[in-house]
Amino acid sequence: MIIGPKKLLQLVKEIKLVEDLAERELTNPEGAGFDLRLGEVHEIFGDAFLGVKERQTPKIKTVAKHNRRKKQKITIKPNEFYLISTIEKINLPENISANFKPRTTTFRSGLFLRTGNAAPGYKGRLTFGLKNEGPVPVTLELGCRIAHVQFQRVEGGGSAYRGQWQGGRVTTKKREKQV
Repeated sequence: MIIGPKKLLQLVKEIKLVEDLAERELTNPEGAGFDLRLGEVHEIFGDAFLGVKERQTPKIKTVAKHNRRKKQKITIKPNEFYLISTIEKINLPENISANFKPRTTTFRSGLFLRTGNAAPGYKGRLTFGLKNEGPVPVTLELGCRIAHVQFQRVEGGGSAYRGQWQGGRVTTKKREKQV
């Protein structure tokens, strides 16, 4: 069952379920979750390896970073792919998981957001893939709402996230063993 905004706001206060939420989300959230904002944009380069027991993700170069004092924009051209990070950080207890969806304005602009879920126990910023699959360049202002998160209770016992992405890192530094 999806947790509604009234309960979510209570959990934000009690356990810091989500940190750094926009004022809009703290005072008047819409729907059954929170909108998340674009915090950083990362270009990927180099090679990647996904093995059975080891992995290495591409290197990154941060090309844009949100700054509250200065508006920043980035234009995503058709077929360009970036990793993006949120401003917000989540702190999931062991009985709640989170799922992410693009905001409709995102795909109406030709941008496809590659999302997943966050397992119970995950703590940190969130990283998604973003690709312009449309025919026109799209300019994004850092801090814009880009994704929507919904939270669900895990019934019957779950297991806490123990992966190496804990804390919100964006890429690996070298080839590593998978947990």
